[in-house]
Amino acid sequence: MRKPRDFDSELKALADKAKALKERRVRQLGELVAATGADALDADILAGALLHAVTVKDATTKEGWRKAGAGFFLGKGGKPAGGPSGQQGGTLPFDGGASSA
Repeated sequence: MRKPRDFDSELKALADKAKALKERRVRQLGELVAATGADALDADILAGALLHAVTVKDATTKEGWRKAGAGFFLGKGGKPAGGPSGQQGGTLPFDGGASSA
């Protein structure tokens, strides 16, 4: 006979994993802010810039930002992230560098 599954412990494990992933993302966002030099900005200015970026609808502008961001992570142009590869230690694109999950 099969052993019954412990749904409570499985749910707790999933909740713990989700919490760890969220904490990792928040940490990576902080590292990104510091690596780009945006930590020198006042919190109000940074928040305003991010709010503006969210509301922009122009695809050309967004594509320019995407290219600049991709270049930043590759160490090409923009402010260098530091380190030999141009990437700060432990800092990865938000998808972890994977093209699919």
